[in-house]
Amino acid sequence: MAVRKLKPMTPGTRYRVAPVFDEITSSTPEKSLTKAVHRNGGRNNSGRMTIRNVGGGHKRKYRAIDFKRDKFGIPATVKTIEYDPMRTARIALLFYADGEKRYIIAPEGVKVGDTLVSGPGVAPEVGNTLLLSEIPLGTIIHNVELKPGKGASMARSAGAYVQLMAREGKYATVKLPSGEMRLVLVTCLATIGTVSNGDHMNVRLGKAGRNRWLGRRPRVRGVAMNPVDHPMGGGEGKSSGGHPRSRNGIFAKGQKTRTPKKYSNKLIIGKKKK
Repeated sequence: MAVRKLKPMTPGTRYRVAPVFDEITSSTPEKSLTKAVHRNGGRNNSGRMTIRNVGGGHKRKYRAIDFKRDKFGIPATVKTIEYDPMRTARIALLFYADGEKRYIIAPEGVKVGDTLVSGPGVAPEVGNTLLLSEIPLGTIIHNVELKPGKGASMARSAGAYVQLMAREGKYATVKLPSGEMRLVLVTCLATIGTVSNGDHMNVRLGKAGRNRWLGRRPRVRGVAMNPVDHPMGGGEGKSSGGHPRSRNGIFAKGQKTRTPKKYSNKLIIGKKKK
């Protein structure tokens, strides 16, 4: 996947860097795997706004993604590569040999007509899903489970990947893009390869209206608010308002936000890069 820089024909295209959809083979989703999405504009069941800066946007349909890949030993053919408005990665429609259809996160390099398989004893090829106990060390993987059978939790967004570093006993050591080293049970599943659409990080929307199409409303800076609305509000002129923090007073820089007694602390053996 690549991006293209548009000519500055209008103010909205002057700085726009747009994605290229060359890998997309179908613009109509599989009807049996889609359902309607109700937008609530950040409101709860009482109608009160609980999430700010959310609302509007284009109508979307949700595509049911198979994160479990639990049809072991049944080969599936990649029928289409499609765009998904609910996520940054591309998705692939699989036709299984028994007639079932499922969507998966499309790995980088998978094309229409390829055959993918999941389960024990499968070859470690791009798009195949295996147990961590069977994947060769050093392999790049994505869609990694944290609990066996629960479905993929890690490395699901565009361009994401994890590297399998070591195995000892019932745990495998994986290295995340942040530099963090983590232990995962070897009975968890993972998919070979990198998530597609890796150039998503280089896209520039170009204008505020395109943000609104995505359902994102304008965001007001805390220092521009009144003291009653934000800890950094008020003051004479352009006051900085003290330490950067959220509306709830949680510091944005320097303060640790991870729960000290979180259950997975014992599974993290290497900290993130500073």
